[in-house]
Amino acid sequence: MSAISNAPWIARQATRLLAQRGHAWLLQGPSGLGQYDLALAMASAWLCEKPRPEGACGDCPSCHAIAVRTHADLAVLMPETVMLALGWPLSEKAQDEIDKKTRKPSKEIRVDAMRDAVSFSQRTDARGRGKAVLVFPAERMNTITANALLKTLEEPPGDVRFVLATEAGHMLLPTIRSRCLTHTMLWPETDEALDWLGGQGLAASDALALLRSAGGRPNDALLQAESGFSPDWWAALPKAMRQGDARHLSDLSPAQAVEALQKLGHDLLLRQIGAAPRFFEASHLPPCTASLSSLSDWFKRLMQSARTAEHPFNAGLMLEALAADAQQTLMSKG
Repeated sequence: MSAISNAPWIARQATRLLAQRGHAWLLQGPSGLGQYDLALAMASAWLCEKPRPEGACGDCPSCHAIAVRTHADLAVLMPETVMLALGWPLSEKAQDEIDKKTRKPSKEIRVDAMRDAVSFSQRTDARGRGKAVLVFPAERMNTITANALLKTLEEPPGDVRFVLATEAGHMLLPTIRSRCLTHTMLWPETDEALDWLGGQGLAASDALALLRSAGGRPNDALLQAESGFSPDWWAALPKAMRQGDARHLSDLSPAQAVEALQKLGHDLLLRQIGAAPRFFEASHLPPCTASLSSLSDWFKRLMQSARTAEHPFNAGLMLEALAADAQQTLMSKG
């Protein structure tokens, strides 16, 4: 599990959900709130040999098998890119294809993997605690993959439970959502999040700045820290974009750059209507004479850029174009 699995707000939600019945759960909310960690905590508790009200014991053979990613009664459905990032093994066939470079790891949940999971759900469990299927991020199922899950989700064979976790619940098929009990992820209190970030080794001043830059989402704040986002770099971003300084974005991927600029655009729009900014300190926002219409158009262009940011034709050129567009917008008048 990642560090946030031990966060107190995740533990509270796990205790509450584990006390309820239901064979299929949908955990939804924006990124950075711990959907994956809560889903894994629930699946671990379902399969644990000595479960407690607050969750899995962490010591039994079942918990050990999950920790080393070898539990026979747990099926994990993720895009191959996410599985590799989180340390889950791919199927022998998929790993062989990727090793031989016949294809790249999938960024979607493949229908073949879903069919394997459906077959898995129909087999007898190995440890006598039933079976669990974890799907994350569930929005990465395409229509074909989601439809392959539907009937099993509605009428699960034997003692199998599902937990789907998503950071974009609106993208799921209504038929998937209707077959699950839904839980909306809870936001931690600011002091609670800061205490937790401090426990991960962040200085208090850095934790506060990074939590703000992440919109109050502690796991995203920690990821930003691990990616090298410093509070000073974040504070300097608005001025750098007003100057069209693409070098300020040079250490970011295009996707990270688009997200950062979306946050800047969001806060400038808020300031234009007299509201307090969310991601930046008000004193860090540059003078801006752009109209609401110009800022809204820029935000729409950033949304369009986000669709191709994962696979740009040329990352360097895209960063330069993003900085130039930001400057043109911020320096526009009326």
